[in-house]
Amino acid sequence: MIIFFSIVLTIYSLVNIYIYYKGYRSLPVLQTNRLLYTLIFFIFAALFIAAKFLESRHSSVITDILNIAGGFWLAFMLYGFLFFLASDIILSLLRLSGVMNSENILLFRKWSLIVTLAASALLITGGFINAVIPVVTRYDITINKSAGEVKELRIAAVSDIHLGSIIRKRSLKKLSGIIRDLHPDLVLLLGDIIDGEIGPVLRGDLLQYFTYPRGNDSLFAITGNHEFIGGGKRTIPYIESKGIRVLKDEVVTLKGGIQLIGRIDRDSFRFYGKERMPLDSLMKNVDTTKPVILLDHQPFHLNESAEKGVDLELSGHTHNGQMWPLNYVTGKIYELSYGYLKKGNSHFIVSSGYGLWGPRVRSGSRSEVMLITVHFTGSGQGN
Repeated sequence: MIIFFSIVLTIYSLVNIYIYYKGYRSLPVLQTNRLLYTLIFFIFAALFIAAKFLESRHSSVITDILNIAGGFWLAFMLYGFLFFLASDIILSLLRLSGVMNSENILLFRKWSLIVTLAASALLITGGFINAVIPVVTRYDITINKSAGEVKELRIAAVSDIHLGSIIRKRSLKKLSGIIRDLHPDLVLLLGDIIDGEIGPVLRGDLLQYFTYPRGNDSLFAITGNHEFIGGGKRTIPYIESKGIRVLKDEVVTLKGGIQLIGRIDRDSFRFYGKERMPLDSLMKNVDTTKPVILLDHQPFHLNESAEKGVDLELSGHTHNGQMWPLNYVTGKIYELSYGYLKKGNSHFIVSSGYGLWGPRVRSGSRSEVMLITVHFTGSGQGN
């Protein structure tokens, strides 16, 4: 963890230093007022880290505001870095071609700053608007096994709510309304219900606003990595106190013999010192002649699930990159970063998530609730 956070902090610092010098060299007025520019820049650059540090000690409206402001700065860091880097590449090519002389360099730098600020503001504003308008993404699949009298199962699945200083009661009330309108048979929460530090959640008892009518066998959840980042000994009991059954390497049998497996997140050992159970062990007492649904927050090792006879696996975690162009990065990291994939007789669906981490900006994906309609045929013939 020390190595991980050291690397993150180093990258964070280097990106900010790069943006600082690009801005400083672009306008003479900033060079004339270097002390003021440096102070203002440092305040913005430190916002997110300061917010997390203060929040871990005492959550308040002030730390919420700092988190929101710091999140927007993170978004600007991404786009500021990309646009400034592009301008450096263009400037180098122009110099090599002899088109750019020393007299035009300052003008070029000035316009690169203007374009960077304007384009970043446009992307961040559009991403913010996009982030607060969730959509319902529908999937229709067939599992060729019998579920007794159950011929069809409507599943509302939600991943990555990230309840905390940024995602609060208004978002949760909206989510509750969306789920109620879908009239699902089963509601599944696919991890990262809590963003991290639980202080902002406890301060307003935010999970009370998740008002979907619950039944003993209609609402289940699993842990994500963020439940452990915030301290699993506090976050998980809080979630369970709201009547949400958190499956921690457990198998439950639903109506029609449908087996639901919920895995502890793979990062539980890194943050919590708890190893999760191997899928082999979890599947020992599972009847693979009946439908098997697996919940695993992070979509790794899909082949293993297919080989073990899992019929449907639901995941989240990736946010589908959340901000362009990071969706292309997650697309390279994961076999399935978003959407639907079928391997043999196994169906895999990865959600882009309902909430967000860091910036309240989605410029590369949509906030979503998934409605998965599963048909059980028992015919042995796949779609």
